[in-house]
Amino acid sequence: MKEEILSERERRVLEAVVQTYVETAEPTGSQTVARRLGLGISPATIRTTMSDLEEKGYLNHPHTSAGRVPTDLGYRHYVDTLLTQPRPVVPATEEIRWELKSADRSGVELLLHRAAQLLGLLTSELGMAIGPGLTEAILDGIELVPITEGRILLVLELRTRGPRTVFVDVPAHVSPGALIAVAQVLNERLCGHSLAAVRATLAERLRDAAPEGDRGASELLNVFIQSADGWLDPSAGANLLLGRASVLADQPEFQSGERLKGLLELTERPDLLTSTLSPRIGSAGLTISIGNEHADPALRGFTIITSGYHAGDLRGVIGVMGPTRMPYERIISLVEGTSSLVSEFLTGQFV
Repeated sequence: MKEEILSERERRVLEAVVQTYVETAEPTGSQTVARRLGLGISPATIRTTMSDLEEKGYLNHPHTSAGRVPTDLGYRHYVDTLLTQPRPVVPATEEIRWELKSADRSGVELLLHRAAQLLGLLTSELGMAIGPGLTEAILDGIELVPITEGRILLVLELRTRGPRTVFVDVPAHVSPGALIAVAQVLNERLCGHSLAAVRATLAERLRDAAPEGDRGASELLNVFIQSADGWLDPSAGANLLLGRASVLADQPEFQSGERLKGLLELTERPDLLTSTLSPRIGSAGLTISIGNEHADPALRGFTIITSGYHAGDLRGVIGVMGPTRMPYERIISLVEGTSSLVSEFLTGQFV
């Protein structure tokens, strides 16, 4: 539905309905809005304004209640208004800082997982993060390790990311000499470049690279060219990290067994959540998707709020998923603060 320009009164009433519904999880009536606004506007006038907002698609009128609830469009307008205003620092962000200082920081994924768990606990939503992908990771070294006949282990040493291992099917009876020759060629022609750049130019870089007269090496190089989509996939490594779904169980939206079942099923679909979050990697600032803005029907009862973190060639996102009824202002501030803390850690500025 197309968003319409709202009058000042309509904006104030919509804001009051959203805030009241977030706090109470109950449809909001005109008298409640009148008390909340405290502007001397009569309940009758507010009822008319709420009816106008319903007609424009910002509010919905449950059949069993005289009150209204926000629609996805209503939440979107409310959120977009918040994003144009300075947002206060939430004290709980400092709690995350202190918790992360004492957390195991031996690896990026460990830090992210802890941060996602803390974010979930502090917001009562499902904390989530995507570990850094490999799009800009620099290739520092390549090793080919024979495993069984017809299969080798390809070890990619990535700058700031450590080793990544991939199994590659190869022709049977690859000679040790061919493995050594091909490993030398791959190191000479591919190292020092990002995985994305290598993938885009692999065929050109390996053209005429095989030692003359070495048929085995030539066949093996051709295997690497043909299977590049697998071992040079720059989206690989973008691991989904989730907090505890149980923190959502007490929310009114999940009191019904069917809704709770739907939530748990989502946590068992890492492919869906990863494909939803991965396009946000590299985006500056916040990304917020609400209800029917999601392409997959399974996500249309939820809001996902994420913010990108980055440090050099490491990029990812962290945030939360919860019902569309959520305290947006507080959660937006917490998500922004947490992503900043993660970036500080990755750049060595975390103290």
